[in-house]
Amino acid sequence: MDTIPGSSAVIPTPTPTQPPAAARRSSSLRSARRARTFRKVALGALGIAGFLVTWQLIPTLGLLDPRFFPPPTEVLARLAADLRDLEFWRNIGRTMTAWAIGLAIATVLAVVLGTIIGLVPFLRKATHTTVEFLRPIPSVALIPLAILVFGLRIEAALVIVVYASFWQIFVQVLYGVADVDAVARDTAKSFRLPRAERIRYLILPTALPYLMTGLRLGAAVALILAVTAELTIGNPGLGRAIVVAQSAGDYVRVYALVIVTGILGLIINLVFRVIERRSLSWHQSVRGEEVL
Repeated sequence: MDTIPGSSAVIPTPTPTQPPAAARRSSSLRSARRARTFRKVALGALGIAGFLVTWQLIPTLGLLDPRFFPPPTEVLARLAADLRDLEFWRNIGRTMTAWAIGLAIATVLAVVLGTIIGLVPFLRKATHTTVEFLRPIPSVALIPLAILVFGLRIEAALVIVVYASFWQIFVQVLYGVADVDAVARDTAKSFRLPRAERIRYLILPTALPYLMTGLRLGAAVALILAVTAELTIGNPGLGRAIVVAQSAGDYVRVYALVIVTGILGLIINLVFRVIERRSLSWHQSVRGEEVL
């Protein structure tokens, strides 16, 4: 305690207070998230190391011919050399261009058509059989038709990419629009909310988790089909580079390019997961993950 000079009054010295329960809980949640992140990274690194060791042992022990199954030391060395090649980056740019354009077209079509059909019960019933018929058709089966119509151009590849990724997003949008709570929908009608406000405040929040899931799945499928189209149609890109390397017997470069496509797929998936978590930070599914 302190005293005022010239006076006998005593001023109590403030004592430090304990942090509130909410702050302690927030700190413990952050610590738990950091621990989970570290554990995931450590397990992922351990898995990659185990995979590389197994890969190295298979050709070293003679289980497979090293000419056709080169060890990772050679493949990674070739990949490091390709990183300094301008044509290598051009091929990545061509593949990612086809991926981005195809995914963008598929997203716009899927969101517009899925919302319209999902909001009109008659259209949903009338198109159900058609959707179930068209959705299982493999997109690679359309390659001959795409080549016949567009030739060996990027448009032919876009047909395959758009068709494959469209269904991933379209079906999710349909499910999201149909999942709107009936009581909330009837309440909005009773208050005579305009259709634009119902879409913004009722349908969009309900369908957004489905849409983000469809986008993440569609992005992965779009990359697969972009490379597949280059493999089969011959458009410039990573797929065509793989075919050229295989034809020349350069199997080390084939494996290096395959690794690049896998890395691109991993990056795309991680980016869309981050976007999904940020856009759905208010949703109970994401908030539940943060609590656990």
